Amino acid sequence: MLPQVFKNWVDSQYENPRGPVGKYIGEKMVRQHRIEVEWTINQLQMHPNATVLELGCGAGDALATILQQREDVTVIGLDRSKTVLASAEKRNATSIRTGRAHLIQGDVHQLKIDDTSIDHVFSVHTLYFWEDVATVLSEIKRVLKPKGTFVITYCDGKGDMQWNGIADLIHEQFIPEATKLGFQEVSVRRGPNSRDYRTVAVIGGKPNA
Repeated sequence: MLPQVFKNWVDSQYENPRGPVGKYIGEKMVRQHRIEVEWTINQLQMHPNATVLELGCGAGDALATILQQREDVTVIGLDRSKTVLASAEKRNATSIRTGRAHLIQGDVHQLKIDDTSIDHVFSVHTLYFWEDVATVLSEIKRVLKPKGTFVITYCDGKGDMQWNGIADLIHEQFIPEATKLGFQEVSVRRGPNSRDYRTVAVIGGKPNA
């Protein structure tokens, strides 16, 4: 059994990777999350010439995957961790030089992005760390263009075990707040299991006007 203080430190590294251990965790998450990342990208249904924002881009694997699939798309990756952003910069160096990829160090609660400049917003496994769901959703609405969409992917259990906390967060906070902000067609979509973890996404769109 790991001492609780050490376990807390490890958990904090997943929220905000730091130093050599953080770099290792960033690459570990690339390997572990491949299935749900690829599924999430497929749910985006990207417009031609779209600008796509990833909240919590980590080591930049999802950004690189999109850029490989779509030559017409521009991506922006935001993360609070300098450590994983360094890995993302290395992984996407060519696209950054050509202007197809941009990286921002920042917080999901206050996006350093212009109003109505993004076509699609997505995030994979960051929802657990949102301190204020309403604030993040408000920021997503602000940066999205009319008819822009979001896909927020998370896990709500493992095997036969249901994680009621995250399920309650979605149904009692996320969906009501998204609806209050005017997002349309807000719904939960079931994805493939990944390492026996149950993949889910909540999706929605900004009205045309």
